[in-house]
Amino acid sequence: MSILDRIVGTIAATGIVRSPVHRRADRLSRLLRTLISERGEASGAALARRSLNLYRGLEAEARLHFFEALARDFAPDREAVLAAATAYHRDASPANLATLQRVAEPPRQEVFRRMNMAPGGTALLVELRRELLEHVKARPALVAVDQDLTHLLGSWFNRGFLELRRIDWSTPAAILEKLINYEAVHEIQGFPDLKRRLERDRRCFAFFHPALPDEPLIFVEVAFVNELPSEVAPILAMESAVGDPRRARCAVFYSITSCQPGLKGISFGNFLIKQVAADLHAELPNLKVFATLSPIPGLRSWVRKALEGCAAPASEQPLREALAALAADSGAFPPPTMREPLEGLAAWYLTREWSDGYAADPVARFHLGNGARLERVNWLADTSAKGLAQSFGMMVNYAYDLGDVERNHEEYVNRHQVAASGAVERLARNVQPLCSRGGVEKGPNPPILIS
Repeated sequence: MSILDRIVGTIAATGIVRSPVHRRADRLSRLLRTLISERGEASGAALARRSLNLYRGLEAEARLHFFEALARDFAPDREAVLAAATAYHRDASPANLATLQRVAEPPRQEVFRRMNMAPGGTALLVELRRELLEHVKARPALVAVDQDLTHLLGSWFNRGFLELRRIDWSTPAAILEKLINYEAVHEIQGFPDLKRRLERDRRCFAFFHPALPDEPLIFVEVAFVNELPSEVAPILAMESAVGDPRRARCAVFYSITSCQPGLKGISFGNFLIKQVAADLHAELPNLKVFATLSPIPGLRSWVRKALEGCAAPASEQPLREALAALAADSGAFPPPTMREPLEGLAAWYLTREWSDGYAADPVARFHLGNGARLERVNWLADTSAKGLAQSFGMMVNYAYDLGDVERNHEEYVNRHQVAASGAVERLARNVQPLCSRGGVEKGPNPPILIS
């Protein structure tokens, strides 16, 4: 860089001279200040539309600068909050409470409400949060912005506004293409594969929101089979024979995909599973079992971390080394000799490992939180590259007994008890510590091996 370039850069960094990127972001901030001060409906709507257009025109760096301005310049007035809280402490009158609530609410919440009034506002705010989440970890000050936006999106996307639709071959092609693109559990290999997944012995349901009528929020794929499945390949096979759903005994939820990263943390899945199960039971009384065939996405990484820096007795060293080698190679196919150790590890991981008060595995967290029962560990149920990389090819069944889901949910949330079948419990109990007691243990529960 030339001396002049360095001088200009230094001046820009101090804020004396604003870069074009910052000026564009600041222009949007000033417009939003005006927007939340306007009371006229027509002028407010025009300003809201203009704010959306300005945001769309910002490049990535300018958007980050705008997020930081939302955190810094659209926060509650600390002195006003303190004064209102003191007044309410002295006199807990309704008027003082109303004042405290008003001044404690961050102005950025009103910014988001006003932006949401413009055509396309909801979609833009969902996209805005997706981009915001990319920066939150590195910039803790943005957490407050995310919390405010999550609060509003949670209200706007509550179950009362959602519409459950069945997806079939007559669904508009634009939505079908989105299902192919969004599918995150078992990749859809084009329209022929999707067509098989929508045959009469299959079902697909999705939640939609009136503000995003052509954007699925979350969808579930269901297969009607005669017994609880232990592998996914027969369900995904395009050449499989189409069965009669009126003769099936089991409805298997084999794929559940959230489609909007900007709605992360806003749960729709619990409502989706329960409503789909109730609707299917009403349509097909022959269905007696409602269950999943689910991945264990966190298993391999948990095993690998548990083995790092871990002392072990000499008698366990060969098995530990074999596990470490297997965990290090994401494409390795586990040999039959590893079945018992790996099934035990999976059972322990799903029933004993916790993170921040919830099951460590994200899929287990979802289903157990919805009141499902961990029914069975399935050896080599998914031998695709993804299945081997995530969980050594293993999958599990979660069973939804509609009469027990509330009790199971309460046990999980309030007592950290996982509803599990006797077979899974036996796998989890038949273990010994992987590390010697004198060695390094990872977390409250020692990593384990089958004895």
